[in-house]
Amino acid sequence: YDGKCVFCRIARREEPGTALLPCEDEDLVCFRDIKPGAPHHYLVVPVKHMGNCKTLKAEHIPLVKRMMEVGKAVLQKNNFSDLNDVRMGFHWPPFCSIAHLHLHVLAPASQLGFLSRLYYRLNSYWFIT
Repeated sequence: YDGKCVFCRIARREEPGTALLPCEDEDLVCFRDIKPGAPHHYLVVPVKHMGNCKTLKAEHIPLVKRMMEVGKAVLQKNNFSDLNDVRMGFHWPPFCSIAHLHLHVLAPASQLGFLSRLYYRLNSYWFIT
């Protein structure tokens, strides 16, 4: 836990302005992005403080898969069912604003605006899927 990290505080329910969405995984939390790039834009975050996506190793593959499953489940709970029209990924440092691992879940990807299409561009130098 890092008390200076906003995502750590959100995960511990210490940020009353951020509502957590129902999540089946006790090691993860999910909430809406404060600057949505799509009609559905959620962040899936480990409760335990972890560095950005550059710190991920092979042993973290199950964690990333669980993060993706939580993202899909939250979309479905929010009446979005076309899982072929979803973009999920991580911003690559130095392009991530919070140094706590967080998966962006955006849908429908087909409705991303011009800037969002750039900011969340598939497998770009700054955003990896």
